[in-house]
Amino acid sequence: MSKSNELTRTAGAFDVRNFIGALLAIFGVILSIAGIVGFTPDEAERTGGIDANLWTGIGLIIAAAVFLIWAKLRPIRIVETPDDDADTGTEAAPGTN
Repeated sequence: MSKSNELTRTAGAFDVRNFIGALLAIFGVILSIAGIVGFTPDEAERTGGIDANLWTGIGLIIAAAVFLIWAKLRPIRIVETPDDDADTGTEAAPGTN
């Protein structure tokens, strides 16, 4: 239902999927670096030879990519009408005139 007096814009950087994707990517990179640098034989014995930090970091990076791609391909559209811009929120309450 698009009307000629409606304007649409996207949420852009304020889309929550961008924040989630960025945080997952940061944590994923940190865990991946920890998995590459700090994998010791003692940790290998506790995890059955699997570098849990590395694989969890890779999984978080993949999840971050999914969130960021999703936000890019399907942005949230905000519909604005000219009446929305004129509303300043300073109107008097009913019956106070």
